[in-house]
Amino acid sequence: MNLGADALDSFREQMNEFFVGKGDTVDNVLCCFLAGGHVLLEDVPGVGKTTLARTFAGSLGLSFGRIQFTPDTMPGDVTGMSVYDMKNGEFKFRPGGVMNNIVLADELNRTSPKTQSALLEAMAESQVTVDGQVYQLPQPFMVIATQNPISFSGTYPLPEAQLDRFMMRLSVGYPSAEEELRLARDNMEGRSIKDVKAVLNAEDVTCFRQKVAEVHVSDGMLQYVQQIVAATRSDGAFSLGASPRAMLHLLQAARAKAFLEGRSYIKPDDVKKMAVPVLSHRLILTTQMRLQKKEASALLEALILKVNIPMEADHEK
Repeated sequence: MNLGADALDSFREQMNEFFVGKGDTVDNVLCCFLAGGHVLLEDVPGVGKTTLARTFAGSLGLSFGRIQFTPDTMPGDVTGMSVYDMKNGEFKFRPGGVMNNIVLADELNRTSPKTQSALLEAMAESQVTVDGQVYQLPQPFMVIATQNPISFSGTYPLPEAQLDRFMMRLSVGYPSAEEELRLARDNMEGRSIKDVKAVLNAEDVTCFRQKVAEVHVSDGMLQYVQQIVAATRSDGAFSLGASPRAMLHLLQAARAKAFLEGRSYIKPDDVKKMAVPVLSHRLILTTQMRLQKKEASALLEALILKVNIPMEADHEK
């Protein structure tokens, strides 16, 4: 089938031009988007999280909204609110920042739990309810949330139930010396996000999402995904394992990964590559593991190696 490889290559090329040196991160965000999920970027300030979100939306030709979360941000700032129009004598809906295709929820863990929860309906059902009236969000829709590491002051940690709503948690990380120098040169030359041009559109995204949904999953691969998720629940390193929603997210992310690599079926490697970004933020370490300063991602990678790959899992339909 025609996978639109040229269009995707153009997208990646422009992303790399404005978001320097983070090809793996861009591919993971794209996987998440094509799989219909939402992504949480967790990293220190100043490494390009906002640039990633803006460039991503601009390259896709989609509307972009940014909500800067602070302790006094209200739920209505997110969803919108009904405002009384004195001229007409009636209430009118004023859309909030969530009424866009790509929504940057910036520093989500700086706002109160009540405001954090205002995003849940939008993320789960692509709609918001204001004063009993349901408003559908534009499609395609994706939340790119950022949060500071928990060691930073003034944070409200996201609860486990809300973390589980995010398909992936990613870290941007610091650039290499060469990449940082390139970034500095681009800045001195006046290059900015305003120069980003749309190389795809909403119709392309809809088509790609449909092709992701058509990627074949054999019974063996389905069993492999389920066994990995089940293993996190029985492993002694974790006090809380991955949920059934996590299994569905891992499956969808693996299908998107296969699509981006030009295949119409998933392989074990697709699952392995997606397992850490999809599962690690949902796992809670035992007290003993935390005292030993173990990382959930490292323990998960070791756990995956213990799960047997079904014989038929590595074959095409």
